[in-house]
Amino acid sequence: MSSIHFIGGEKGGVGKSVVSRLLSQYCLDHSMVYMGLDADQSHGTLTRFYQEFTSPINLDSYESTDQIMEAALEDDLQVVVDLPAQSERFLERWLEDGGVLEMCEEAEIPFIYWYIVDDGVDSARLLEQFLGKHGEELHCIVLKNRGCGSNFAAVDAVLDKVRANSHPVAQAELPALHEETMRKIDCLSFSFWAAQNIKDSGIEHLSLMERQRAKIWLKKAYAAIESVLDHVERPAQALINQLASRPDSADVDKV
Repeated sequence: MSSIHFIGGEKGGVGKSVVSRLLSQYCLDHSMVYMGLDADQSHGTLTRFYQEFTSPINLDSYESTDQIMEAALEDDLQVVVDLPAQSERFLERWLEDGGVLEMCEEAEIPFIYWYIVDDGVDSARLLEQFLGKHGEELHCIVLKNRGCGSNFAAVDAVLDKVRANSHPVAQAELPALHEETMRKIDCLSFSFWAAQNIKDSGIEHLSLMERQRAKIWLKKAYAAIESVLDHVERPAQALINQLASRPDSADVDKV
C-alpha cells in the first residue's frame, strides 16, 4: 500500500531535511519501494544525500506537484516530500483545488504530515495555527527535534490544548545526534547508510566511534518513527485487531 509523507513545519532550521533523509533511509533499510521528492529548491538537501532515489518538484506548478498523487496511485510505494519553510499556502492550494485528500481516502492511501518543531516559541505558535487549520483533516505527527532544543514546554502546551478539545495529535521525539558527528556526515554528503558503513582507508569517512554513534542514533530514531506510524498508517488494521481481541471476535469479518 502506498503512503504519502510530507515533511514540513513553517519555521526554518528545525531539521525538516534531516527527517526527510531519516525517513528515506528507513524506507530503504526496510526494503520499501520509495520515492523522494525535494520541494526545497533553495537547498536541495534530500537530492544531495539520496540522489539516486530523489527528484526535484516545484510547489508553484501543479504539473510538478501532481506527480505526488500520480506516483502513489500507480505503484505501491512510499512517497517522501521534503518541504521548505513557509510552504503551507502552496500545500493548501494544491490539496483544495485537486481534492487530494478525497482521492487519498478513496484509494486508501495514508496522507501523513510530519510537522517538525524545535523548542522555540515561534515553532509552538506556528504549530498551533497549523493544527487549528488542518488538525482534523490531516494525519499529523508532531516530531520534536531534540537536535534543535531540549525544552519543549511551549509545544507541549499547544498539544495539551488540542488534546483538551478532544483532538489528540500523534507525537514523538527525535533524539539528538552528536553535533560534530552530524556535521561530518553533512560535510561528506553521506547517506545515513554510508555514515555507518563506509570505512575504506582510501575514502574520507567517519571514525569508528562516530560510526557507532550514528548507528545507535539511527536505531533510536527508527524506534521513534515506529512508535507513531502504526497509529496513522494502519487505522483499519488496528480496528480489526482490536475487535479480534473481544469475546465476540467471531463476527470480526463482518466489519
